[in-house]
Amino acid sequence: MKYTVLGAGAMGLRYGVLLQEAGYDVDFVDTWEPQVNTIHEQNGVYVSRDGQDKHLVPVNIYFPEDYEGDPDVLIVFTKQYGLADMLERCSRFFNDRQYVVTCMNGMGHIEKLNQYFAKEKVLGGTALIGTVLNKAGDVDFIGKKGAGSMNIANETEVPDEMTHKIVEEFQNANLNPNLTTNFMGTLMAKVVFNSVINTLCTMFKIRMGEFIQSDVAKKLGVQLIDEAFDVCERAGITLLNTREEEWQTVQTVSEVSNPLHFPSMYQDISKQRPTEVDYINGYIYELGTKYHYEAKTHDFLRNLVHLAEFSDKFDVDAYVKSVRSADKTTV
Repeated sequence: MKYTVLGAGAMGLRYGVLLQEAGYDVDFVDTWEPQVNTIHEQNGVYVSRDGQDKHLVPVNIYFPEDYEGDPDVLIVFTKQYGLADMLERCSRFFNDRQYVVTCMNGMGHIEKLNQYFAKEKVLGGTALIGTVLNKAGDVDFIGKKGAGSMNIANETEVPDEMTHKIVEEFQNANLNPNLTTNFMGTLMAKVVFNSVINTLCTMFKIRMGEFIQSDVAKKLGVQLIDEAFDVCERAGITLLNTREEEWQTVQTVSEVSNPLHFPSMYQDISKQRPTEVDYINGYIYELGTKYHYEAKTHDFLRNLVHLAEFSDKFDVDAYVKSVRSADKTTV
């Protein structure tokens, strides 16, 4: 089948490149000018794995207004806050036979996709696959070949022939898909995972493998998981894992699969981009309030991340130097 990836960031490139290497026809569409222009200039994207074996992979990439392809499947990997604009700009090449697969972080994207695609054509997924965009045109796949996994489900929870074909081709690309028939439980499982790993690693600027070594990692993680499960139970959402299994997933991915990985939220804040915390911890809190339950730890961490976003506007090193210079004292 022919695939078009909307959002050629870290994860979009990983999915698209792996599908391309498996022999499938893949195009990329992005709105970030440095990414599109750099890939055009160097005739491809540089790909490494855990910082090693950096090599150029030829890819086809376009701005939405320039794309003339006719894909069977769209793979969506934008940031939550940029999805509406991406879909609007790409809508000219959408049609009613296309399927769309999304493994975006957080929640809020399905409602936007449903404005363009019928529920029968929407597949929601969650990816436990670490990838870093070093800079425009340069991506690093974290983990050994075949590392990582994903869950995927139809929005209707009724897999059809096309769904099975997509899953088969994802398997051929070493994306390790697991097809479920629990749509909301599948999506929320990753939201819960990210509410622990993304937020805590970002706040303290550490890798997943460093976080999991802490004596308080389990205590913090279990507290967040328990709150999230309390919310989901009240909302009638059955998650794929038990509370204990969810913590084991956090532990295994951090220790074994992606110990060297900085989560995407950290990558965003380190480059002074907005984070998706409102769509992760914030989503859990807001969902809880609908059922008269306050996930206060999630709300607290959401606000701390926003404070970190704000504080990054200030150049602390420059301030310290100016104080030392003025006062001749140690700060």
